[in-house]
Amino acid sequence: MKTESIEIRVQSDEKLAFKEAAELAGLPLSAWARERLRRAAIRELEEASRPIRFLTPTRK
Repeated sequence: MKTESIEIRVQSDEKLAFKEAAELAGLPLSAWARERLRRAAIRELEEASRPIRFLTPTRK
């Protein structure tokens, strides 16, 4: 369940490009940004041999 939010500041031309890319992917901007952030986090954490917490199963 998504309960947290992230706010970032971008230049207007960046926002327009992000929105255009999201539309091309058929996703809302927030879903597009979340997916791209997840991909970047996985790549960087794997390169550093660090655990990827959002891919680790949680115990109930």
